[in-house]
Amino acid sequence: MLFCTAIFISSIQILRAQEKQSLIQYVDPNIGTAHCRWFHYTPGASPFGMAKPAPSTNGSYGNMHGWDATGYDFRHTSIEGFPNFHEFQVGGVVFAPITGPLQTTPGKLENPDNGYRSRFDKKDEVATAGYYSVLLKDYNIKAELTSTKRVAYHRYTFPASNESHILFDIGNVQGESGPVKDAKVTILPDGRIEGYVITLPVYVQKYQAGAEVTIYFSAVLDKKPTAYGVFRGNEITKGKTEISGKGAGAYLSFSTKQNEAITIKAGLSYTSIENARLNLKEEAAGLTFDKAKQKAQAEWNEYLGRIVVETPVRENKVKFYTGLYHALLGRGLASDVNGAYPKNDGGVGQIPLGKNNKPLYNHYNTDAVWGAYWNLTQLWSVVYPEYYSDFIKSQLLVYKDAGWLGDGIANSKYVSGVGTNMVSIIMASAYNVGIRDFDVNLAYEASLKNEIGWQNRPNGAGKLDVDRFLKYGYVNHLDKGKGGGELWQFSASHTLEYAFSTYAVAQWAKALGKENDYNQLNGLSNAWQQIFDPQLKLMHPKDAEGKFISNFDPSKPWRGFQEGNAYQYTYFVPHDPVTLIAKVGKDEFNKRLDSTFIISDKQYFGGGDNIDAFAGIESVYNHGNQPNLHISWMFNFSDKPSLTQKWVRAICDKFYGTEGIHGYGFGQDEDQGQLGSWYVMSSIGLFDIKGLTEPQPSFGIGSPLFDRITIQPSKKYYSGKKFVIETKNNNKDNIYVQSFSLDGKDLHTPFIKYADVVKGGKLVLTMGAEAKNSY
Repeated sequence: MLFCTAIFISSIQILRAQEKQSLIQYVDPNIGTAHCRWFHYTPGASPFGMAKPAPSTNGSYGNMHGWDATGYDFRHTSIEGFPNFHEFQVGGVVFAPITGPLQTTPGKLENPDNGYRSRFDKKDEVATAGYYSVLLKDYNIKAELTSTKRVAYHRYTFPASNESHILFDIGNVQGESGPVKDAKVTILPDGRIEGYVITLPVYVQKYQAGAEVTIYFSAVLDKKPTAYGVFRGNEITKGKTEISGKGAGAYLSFSTKQNEAITIKAGLSYTSIENARLNLKEEAAGLTFDKAKQKAQAEWNEYLGRIVVETPVRENKVKFYTGLYHALLGRGLASDVNGAYPKNDGGVGQIPLGKNNKPLYNHYNTDAVWGAYWNLTQLWSVVYPEYYSDFIKSQLLVYKDAGWLGDGIANSKYVSGVGTNMVSIIMASAYNVGIRDFDVNLAYEASLKNEIGWQNRPNGAGKLDVDRFLKYGYVNHLDKGKGGGELWQFSASHTLEYAFSTYAVAQWAKALGKENDYNQLNGLSNAWQQIFDPQLKLMHPKDAEGKFISNFDPSKPWRGFQEGNAYQYTYFVPHDPVTLIAKVGKDEFNKRLDSTFIISDKQYFGGGDNIDAFAGIESVYNHGNQPNLHISWMFNFSDKPSLTQKWVRAICDKFYGTEGIHGYGFGQDEDQGQLGSWYVMSSIGLFDIKGLTEPQPSFGIGSPLFDRITIQPSKKYYSGKKFVIETKNNNKDNIYVQSFSLDGKDLHTPFIKYADVVKGGKLVLTMGAEAKNSY
């Protein structure tokens, strides 16, 4: 009997080991790619990589506002090429294989024959973590993509043809890159193709006018061409090896046999062609396409395998690992293998080197961290703390170079995007959870300046109205103003955001023994109470005289509230939910919030099935945007944890899908993994509405979707022991927690200390069909 039991246990262990080795089978990059952002779809990338090769269906169409959906759209049926850079406000360096007469412009979706784009079928497309392939039907070419951190790999398998070509379309608009200022492409005598493109992204121009983003490449091929030349638009010059200016491109022509493959390795860089060459040499010398693919997918499996979920419901596994994939995809490398990185002023900086002559950390591009404390950083802190640490050190490079923290950065240029700056929350949270291997004093200095500094504050550092926040104790409302809307339009939402961020830094100040700073910041953290209307029991913008504004419509966005309305933003008091609940009245709070979700359930918890990133901003709840992401977890603080369990599960089931159109809502904005990582945290039943800003942070406990969850915290930062979450009697009907126990001891509230998670242990939840609110 004991022998049989041992065999059974061994079999389970083998199955779990096999499962961990193949987690990329549950990653579907095509989910939610209808109307998605430029950086959303890069299946050829490595985790947090610089090289992000991917197909583009409409990237050449431009990006008028800087945030428009562009790049790859699930509904499109032709591909115009394969760009290698995909970041917030960064895009370009397109490669494209064709056969037949030479065509050098991409053409349009409605008429693929008018350019080098090609039709394709979904059945001929393979997309997963670290690998992409597709059959370009018009040319009968199989295109494959993979990468190392800084090197993009392309393999094109051609038919028999004396007119096979590879285009290097460098000097044209692509994705979020904005207008092209200049470009250059050179075909060197040894066959190497090198060049750069200088772009003027929309948000960079808005927040740091005149600044540029330059991207460099150095590519080698494993076959010599029979002919070559350069082009600009439809103007082709055969035999020429160099071209500069807007629209610059080059081509190589080949004679190919049936099923002959040509591989391109392209070293990438944000600092120089020389460093693109170095990145290529250090990461890809002697590394074949197949070996690079194998390496990339092994790395993805390791990263994904830090959380292993077990369930018979495959759909939930696909949602989980695709969400985790998105959380690891965005905010990619911006520094080279030798530690060179692009500085804010356009120069090249140097990250310190260690004893092995390798950089001590890396630099990254990043979208704004608006809302990231409710998804990404909670996830990073537990299972990817080495990246979290790197991210903070990266942000401090910008602070040292330019004097202010940058919320979003593209090539170190300021691209705030939302006109606020929540980076200080990210830094304070890291300190609280024990990630402290960065310059703590410098980080605190930068964070304090971010909260209360206003003199000579550049546009890109956000918080341009912080002087009024300090003067009035809230941001006074203006219906008119000069400059961008963030200067005058979002008084109430900024008041709430600044109250939260000053709370976070206040707790950090107290931990560092800075009592004067603590007193000032902690006082400012109560600013939300200044705009709470006790009659409406809603947040209500105030003018400079302290009067609530008239003609107030709580459902309307853009008047006092950014990308949301008073119904949504009233809950934006994550640092003090108990006081907010008391002001509303606990019974009324629970009734109102429950009604909010009953209503929003009919709208898929967003904007219904409207394919629009802003479809839900006039709703009572909008899961498709950052200001709402903590709200479903607030019942844990109002003595109704069963309602958190109910509605979080409902959002996971209904808002999130597994299709190209219904993935993250319908055409909602998956900001570099934020909606995906919300699903990850919520589906395993751990979430902190305070964003780990308390001195001794804790997670709220929800209703996990899975039978068993195994989390592997970092050995470098924590104990390295596994934390297991096990549910009993868990199914689609038994959504309510009947009891909690941690390492055999009963818990009587739906909370667990962060420290208990990362030290390792076992949380057991017994599930049932009846709501229960006391334990």
